[in-house]
Amino acid sequence: MKNIYWQLFSTYFKIGAFTFGGGWAMITLIEKEIVDKKGWIDKEEFLDLLAVAQSLPGVFAVNISVAVGDKLRGMKGAVAAALGTILPSFLIILSIALFLTPDLIKNNPTLSSIFKGIRPAVVALIIAPVISSAKSAGIGWKTFMIPVAVALLIWSRLPVVSNPILYIVLGATCGWWWLRRHRATLRRLEESQKKEEEKKL
Repeated sequence: MKNIYWQLFSTYFKIGAFTFGGGWAMITLIEKEIVDKKGWIDKEEFLDLLAVAQSLPGVFAVNISVAVGDKLRGMKGAVAAALGTILPSFLIILSIALFLTPDLIKNNPTLSSIFKGIRPAVVALIIAPVISSAKSAGIGWKTFMIPVAVALLIWSRLPVVSNPILYIVLGATCGWWWLRRHRATLRRLEESQKKEEEKKL
């Protein structure tokens, strides 16, 4: 088996080199590589890591690569995955800065056509993982209005309610409350089962 650190680096380097549109556009490729193809983590773990990566400050693509790398091989795995994600973008931007100016891109019909053609593909790359993640997370028509309402409130730019941090805190609080309630229900069920067993004895 190849060195796991080299596998992490090369996998994320390949994803970073051929993905336009940022972190969300990478999700489909990341999931296909690390969940479906390599089986490093399962679907549930991947969704949990997505939630963590999006809640943390910083670049989403780097956050998810660090989360996966850390899950597999700790700090060294996180560094290998992060370098694989960052390096392609760094090299591409460096090349563009050296050889392509905004005026050259704007005035060159071929380059302008290439970038215009990439735009709809980027939209599709972003929408596809959103739909896939929503299905895996169990979001149906009843709960569909929650992310829609949050997105509209953030987009509204109204004071307080348009702040994304508010919904991160609310989501974490509601998740903590649901977990406590779920554990309490499980404890009550266990206690009732024990009492029934004691009665039988």
